Amino acid sequence: MTLIDLSWWQLALAAGLVVALAGLAHVARLGMSGSLLVAGLRTAVQLSLIGVVLEALFSVATLGWVALMAAVMLAMAGREVVARQKRPLAGWWGAGIGTASMFVSSFAVTVLTLVVIVGPTPWYEPQYAIPMLGMMLGNTMTGVALGLDRLTDTVWRQRALIETRLMLGERWQEAVADARRDATRSGLIPIVNSMAAAGVVSLPGMMTGQILSGTPPGLAVKYQILIMFTITAGTGFGTLVAVSAASRRLFDGRERLRVDRLRPVKR
Repeated sequence: MTLIDLSWWQLALAAGLVVALAGLAHVARLGMSGSLLVAGLRTAVQLSLIGVVLEALFSVATLGWVALMAAVMLAMAGREVVARQKRPLAGWWGAGIGTASMFVSSFAVTVLTLVVIVGPTPWYEPQYAIPMLGMMLGNTMTGVALGLDRLTDTVWRQRALIETRLMLGERWQEAVADARRDATRSGLIPIVNSMAAAGVVSLPGMMTGQILSGTPPGLAVKYQILIMFTITAGTGFGTLVAVSAASRRLFDGRERLRVDRLRPVKR
């Protein structure tokens, strides 16, 4: 099977579709034309740069450089978690909890998958480690961001109810239990939907990319199943850790609700 190369002018034609969509959004006064253009530009620039970085990384393939790349990816993911929330935790707590939860879940599941299941030599082979970690962080980031956003927004709106339950003698875990469950479910819904629709409604990105690059469909399917399962585990564990840690942060040592630990709503 011959791999068809893509030239820059062909990519420019695809970019024209995004520009056309931005034009229609402007005509319809959706207020998103600028965001679409900026997002499209960021996509092109960021992916072009990461292509250069990965080529250099693949040629070196040392643990130190792979770890540095992973740390940068984790830091950027932690920033995006806070950026997408309407009312995040104040101070460094929002980014700290999001980053720590993704580190615990995504890194643990990725290392386990590389060492126990896939088994490349060395285990940190960037051809396997970086793409797997990237997919893990991307999906875990979405789950954590949705879970934290739902938690903080619900606690803010239901603060009177939660304080009443505290006054009636409930522990903080009981007073905020409903909000925690709803937040965790919100974080898990996207990945559950992706698993349910895989192969029926959509062909996942990794599988599609492997097939386009000439990988036999049977092998591509095996890798996609592995990735879906590990992503689900990482997203679930990360969301649970983040929601639990953020819930505790919203109460002080005397189990009083502290909504002042939330930033003002973003406009």
